[in-house]
Amino acid sequence: MGETQGHDLPAGEGEQALRMIITGGTFDKEYDALKGELSFSDSHLPGIMRTVRCTLPIIMEINQLTDSLDMTEEDRATIADSCADAAEKLIVITHGTDTMTVTAELLAARNFEKTIVLTGAMVPYSVRGSDALFNLGCAISAVQTLGEGVYICMNGRIFPAGAVRKDRDRGVFVDI
Repeated sequence: MGETQGHDLPAGEGEQALRMIITGGTFDKEYDALKGELSFSDSHLPGIMRTVRCTLPIIMEINQLTDSLDMTEEDRATIADSCADAAEKLIVITHGTDTMTVTAELLAARNFEKTIVLTGAMVPYSVRGSDALFNLGCAISAVQTLGEGVYICMNGRIFPAGAVRKDRDRGVFVDI
């Protein structure tokens, strides 16, 4: 869909830029009062990154704006292709929580020589009480400290791909 620079700070000497791949999910949904439902209009991520004044160089890529329950294998392949094509070794993916584990396992099977962290939100960023900023901040910090591999970062915890599931009754991610 498109790529945007996170901010005007270039990468410093020896500093790695981070790629943020935006795929939609609850994180980017907004309440549409006319339809009475949550839907997508655009990503909140560029505005969020300006507001929080993150000094890490971030390249944002709007890959798609899809509810993860509607995500197809072709949509997941598009995410994997973006990871493969990225020059950056550090990648954060915003993703819907319902099928985040499926995408994480697909990416892990590709054995990228990169550190990839998926995160999302149970409550949209645009709604009061959202967990989006907390999860995003944790994911950005985690991707800088973890070794190569694919991880899910939710609820203040980091899980390796394939070792996590969403506990729908409690609305959190837990170890398998």
